[in-house]
Amino acid sequence: MQFQINNNFLKYKNTLVEYIENFQNLGKVYIQGSRNSIKLFELEDFTINVKSFKEPNFINKVIYKYFRKSKAQRSFEYANFLLKHNIGTPKPIAYFENVSFLGLKDSYYVSEHLKCDLTYRELVQTDYPDTDTILRQFTQFTFTMHEKGIEFLDHSPGNTLIVKRTEGTYDFYLVDLNRMKFHTQMNFETRMKNLSKITPKKEMVAVMSSEYAKLSGIDEDKVFGTMWNFTEDFQYRYYRKKRIKKRLKFWKK
Repeated sequence: MQFQINNNFLKYKNTLVEYIENFQNLGKVYIQGSRNSIKLFELEDFTINVKSFKEPNFINKVIYKYFRKSKAQRSFEYANFLLKHNIGTPKPIAYFENVSFLGLKDSYYVSEHLKCDLTYRELVQTDYPDTDTILRQFTQFTFTMHEKGIEFLDHSPGNTLIVKRTEGTYDFYLVDLNRMKFHTQMNFETRMKNLSKITPKKEMVAVMSSEYAKLSGIDEDKVFGTMWNFTEDFQYRYYRKKRIKKRLKFWKK
């Protein structure tokens, strides 16, 4: 096993190693996905979040050992990068990798467990109060990220945690961090495309476009038209992919 632990958490090294070595038997299941799973563990008086990444296929085993950083390592490093640039994300604690001569076996990313009031997905799926304010503050958060050249490739509804700080004021935290790009400067199209996975609702895109136009100084009609075109294109490709998968499952039966 190889790992890196945040200097502030080195005193918990033995406990963290124990949790990883006994991941299957310890901890409380938080999310059990088809590819990855997340468990919660207690570390003194606070809760930590341990994400276990699915064991890669043979080719990726080799790639992740010799040519590319693992998803766990990238998550840890990107989280530190975000915090260094004052972009919210749960505090990174460590990453762990089990390797063999064949390559990477499994990997784990450890972070603080953040209790949020809602995710962006709930804004999309429910009639949440104060939605307009949250959308505008979320757009401000994303614009700041774009200005710093950070392109969060998984900028989707479930990957933004929202914490209500005071009445009418919200903080945003990114999760699922292993896919990012960094630019010296992000062009307009890249910025708009980065917001295409957030919501299929035209009225929400209109609010975000309005706020982004104010912040960027770009014509609001241009912002809305571009953002909505990218959103429609993403929705078309997303549902086409789902239809293809459904047909493949039918023929396999």
